[in-house]
Amino acid sequence: MLVMRLEPLHVISIKALFLLLLFILESTITITVKLFAAYQEACDASEVRLEFAAGAIVADVCDRLVADHPQLAQWRDVTRFGLNLQFVQPETPMCDGDEVVLIPPVSGG
Repeated sequence: MLVMRLEPLHVISIKALFLLLLFILESTITITVKLFAAYQEACDASEVRLEFAAGAIVADVCDRLVADHPQLAQWRDVTRFGLNLQFVQPETPMCDGDEVVLIPPVSGG
């Protein structure tokens, strides 16, 4: 005869929450970043691929590039963001496979 040991519901729920949290913390997303003007010059590329933890926002892209290229700090507060061909706010969350565009002010004709 097969005997199954059942755990109390609260123990199962705690385990499920723990596993969900572990999955979220270990999940990463990969995005493509299109670079223009000062960003392109600093990175010496028109496009880069970056990995972030799941739940990252578009402002995290700018923060990462400024951390890697401190000369970009002057553009942080005046940069506009695009996500998948739409202008978005810096707090907009990203998903795996997204395309982010950083648009600093430009001049010229």
